[in-house]
Amino acid sequence: MLDFPSTLKEVLDTFKLCLSENKEVYLEHYVAGWRGLVKFLNCLGSVFGFISKDAVNKIKILVTHMEGENGSQYVTVQSMVKYELDNELVDLTKRGIHPESGCRTLLRLHRALRWLELFLERLRTSNEDGKTSVMCSESYNESLAQHHPWMVRKAAGMAFCVLPGRPAFFEVMNVGPPEQVVAMLGEALPLISDVYQITEEFYAQHNMLDLP
Repeated sequence: MLDFPSTLKEVLDTFKLCLSENKEVYLEHYVAGWRGLVKFLNCLGSVFGFISKDAVNKIKILVTHMEGENGSQYVTVQSMVKYELDNELVDLTKRGIHPESGCRTLLRLHRALRWLELFLERLRTSNEDGKTSVMCSESYNESLAQHHPWMVRKAAGMAFCVLPGRPAFFEVMNVGPPEQVVAMLGEALPLISDVYQITEEFYAQHNMLDLP
């Protein structure tokens, strides 16, 4: 069993570092935050494997860009978007020769981040007999589902059905009192939300929320 509290603290610490003074999103810390989220998902079992495996692949693509010869252009989300748009390195209307552009790759992680944010917020604010399967499904339907084909949505819905109830969920996490987890989630979620909203607004400004 992974040490969930340290993983959650890792997520908290990295998302704290994500934003610059002028609200730019540092890719290095965004990727580090996602590495922590992947550990969190793996901690919850194979139910979330279809999300965590895809996230790992997307992280690798971003790291390749960040460590490549043009790595200086991939310091922030904002600098990446400007660089790829200026150099026509992103497919805007149909999939073409840049399926692994930084912009497209980050958008996929961005959408998954919204699902996680919604799910964790429901988990944080629910009562003891709250059904995590319902929370997870509702969060998925409000976010990722609209970007997934029918077969993936069907598989996800079936996977969520086997999630344990809220008390068992906290027990599986191998954490102390539930209020301890709730408190840490209460600290982490606003940070994740800030990063999400800033990225969402920036992508919207450049008409990039529906990259193929």
